Amino acid sequence: MANHKSAEKRARQTKKRTERNAGSLSKMKTGIKKFKAAVVENDKEKIQTLFNLNVSYIMQLAGKKIIHKNNASRKISALAKLKNTI
Repeated sequence: MANHKSAEKRARQTKKRTERNAGSLSKMKTGIKKFKAAVVENDKEKIQTLFNLNVSYIMQLAGKKIIHKNNASRKISALAKLKNTI
């Protein structure tokens, strides 16, 4: 546990950020799962809309530094490959 007042504040801030980021990551993962389900269903309209939503959200997370930009690029590339197989 932190001993200094500033370190205690940092610990509180880190806890808040971790919770907020966990929600964002969960939302991203859920979106990717929905996209993969649409690919299995072979619903082209749904695939396109979910692809656009997921790419946009992943780029937002990368912009806020919640995920690394290379991680974001890797995820987007994987989604694009799946989309292009259909």
